[in-house]
Amino acid sequence: MRVEIWSDIACPWCYIGKARFEKGLAAFAHRDEVDVVHRSFELDPGHAKGETGLVVDMLAAKYGRSRTEALAMEESVAANARSEGLGYRIEGRDHGSTFDIHRLLHLAKARGRQDELLNLAYRANFAEERSVYDQETLVTLAVEAGLDETEVRGVLADADAYADEVRADEREAAELGANGVPFFVLDRRYGVSGGQPAEVFTQALEQAWQGRTITPVGGTSPEAAVCDTDGSCEIPQAGAHS
Repeated sequence: MRVEIWSDIACPWCYIGKARFEKGLAAFAHRDEVDVVHRSFELDPGHAKGETGLVVDMLAAKYGRSRTEALAMEESVAANARSEGLGYRIEGRDHGSTFDIHRLLHLAKARGRQDELLNLAYRANFAEERSVYDQETLVTLAVEAGLDETEVRGVLADADAYADEVRADEREAAELGANGVPFFVLDRRYGVSGGQPAEVFTQALEQAWQGRTITPVGGTSPEAAVCDTDGSCEIPQAGAHS
């Protein structure tokens, strides 16, 4: 069975949702027969390359909040991440164009190192003092994931390298009706939207395995938040990070 996951490195719910999905997959009896493929989705495809800013400042401007309120919004998301055993840095995180990251993830997929690079990029972006929007940091992460440095630099230097693959993923997401991420598609029969609790993913895997016709799961739980195509990310209700 194949599970395709559309996500963006800039999306905190993709980071959290990946961890929850993996816990759900670990509880699935046929986990060794599941092929997981990560697909590209840019929350802000129009963001100019090289232009970055602080996430907290962006949130304050987007939602018309004070910086203190924006920090509280981030802390709420961080609590969800920490409940899954994930690091989450609030102050100092930046945001920018994720197109080059997605291009490298396609290279990593071709070399069988996609999951390794994705994990390192998430950790760098959300938990460490490393900016994934810096080219040298991207090269370092890719090499840490097991990719060849010369090949990585060649891809970054060629704006067309794997660009078609990124755009194809994004077109396919639109055709499937995905207007936010994370978005999980199980065997092209069952869609799960948002960073659902682990047990929801286990149930979805079991039902997809049995080939049942069921209703796709949307964001019915306060934990099942998504990041939308306008770049906004839902903030969970207070206390919804257990």
